[in-house]
Amino acid sequence: MSTQSSKARAPAPPQATIRPEKLLKHGHTRMDPYQWLRERENRETIEYLTRENEYTAARMSHTLELQKQLFTEIKGRIKQTDISVPYRLDDYLYYSRLEEGRAYPIYCRRPGSMTTPEQIMLDVGQLAEGFQFYELTHFEVSSGQNILAYAFDTAGRRINTIRFKDLDSGEVAEHEIQMVTGDMAWANDNKTLFYTRQDPGTLRACQVFRHILGTDPSTDHLVFEEL
Repeated sequence: MSTQSSKARAPAPPQATIRPEKLLKHGHTRMDPYQWLRERENRETIEYLTRENEYTAARMSHTLELQKQLFTEIKGRIKQTDISVPYRLDDYLYYSRLEEGRAYPIYCRRPGSMTTPEQIMLDVGQLAEGFQFYELTHFEVSSGQNILAYAFDTAGRRINTIRFKDLDSGEVAEHEIQMVTGDMAWANDNKTLFYTRQDPGTLRACQVFRHILGTDPSTDHLVFEEL
């Protein structure tokens, strides 16, 4: 098939509806014709993005075999079963490892040396079960080395939830802290965690809160706010 005839049969790209909207920011006014596309749950937005995906698939259909070939080649150059370089923090050596056929890493530690028994802190593959999207964004071990605070995102919007795991018993606490950035730090008392919340519009961190283990997160104390 010639390039010219191929182009003739290619579907027309979808065109987003132009709906000018006046925006006033920092004393300046501008017109945004596609502001409505920010409405993530809007059925019309979803339908338009679906058409974009269908158009891309149609235009790229002739490269499917090449895509598979490139994927296989790239995958063949990556070590499927691997382990990160361990690092020492207090009494433990921390590392992550990957297992062939699994999409998520396993985070582990060993007391003293790499010859001692392994303790699995987080198996991200198990945590991700039941979610279409799951990202472990951050985790921190308490000063007593027995409590793990970890943050994860299940929507892909950098809006995280923090949970707490007892590393001695393996139990995860029932209470959780929602709508946070994932940035956190433990105090030296082994029970206080500082974390940040974001502005709901910009998603930039703007508040620092203090949480005490065992207390209701709704009572967490605001210690700093960016004005």
